[in-house]
Amino acid sequence: MHALPFNSEKFFDATGSCTYLVLAVGALVKVGLEIGFRSPRQIVNPVLVMVWCIRLGSYLLARIMRDGKDSRFDEFKKNWLRFLGVWTIQADWCFLVACPALVAATCEACANTVLGALDIAGWCVWGMAFAIEVIADRQKDAFRRNPENKGKFITSGLWAYSRHPNYFGEICMWIGICLSGSSCFQGATWVAWISPATTCCLLLKVSGVPMLEKKGAETWGELPEYKWYMEHTPCIVPALRRPPAFSAESYVTAEQHQ
Repeated sequence: MHALPFNSEKFFDATGSCTYLVLAVGALVKVGLEIGFRSPRQIVNPVLVMVWCIRLGSYLLARIMRDGKDSRFDEFKKNWLRFLGVWTIQADWCFLVACPALVAATCEACANTVLGALDIAGWCVWGMAFAIEVIADRQKDAFRRNPENKGKFITSGLWAYSRHPNYFGEICMWIGICLSGSSCFQGATWVAWISPATTCCLLLKVSGVPMLEKKGAETWGELPEYKWYMEHTPCIVPALRRPPAFSAESYVTAEQHQ
């Protein structure tokens, strides 16, 4: 009702978050009415999805309301049919990504399987990944709010170790939920591992890294410090040690050896 008439992407992430929330709540309702709560896994995994989608959805909504637009959609908005397609496939994207939590909650086999080491490991991975995403988002938000950083790119905090630490956290959260589900997956339910695969595909090949780094190249591509950052900082998986800091002398030396 809003997107096409106003050619607006303002509520895209908000509606996606609502879809995740409906899926998670629906799974809990189904368990309560039909299967019965027999394992903490049936509650914990959907609740993790709810915590994630409420946090990220509210953050992204506040950001786009402040900024007024999301540059990722600039190309899609040029053609109403492509823009409609993005909104149409949103439901499929949400279902594919949330499916390990849905399976863990509603599958009879998962309900009858006791908690194991994979559940604990998966929840620990999720917690670590959630913290990374939240910290990375807050660091970038604080950086952008500082007037002194206008027109600059962030290389501090977690962003010194990875060009996209928030995406690393995002991918690892779904790996964590899949690890928990692996305690009880059987037969066709192992397909639920399509969740982190879908997230990786979207972030690395479609709407995440390619769009952001294309925009970055257009904005800062000629700056030596940006070239240095791109060459020495891992894309997704953070470096174990802080990459070497930029200096004009080291940049010139590196250029001479190429």
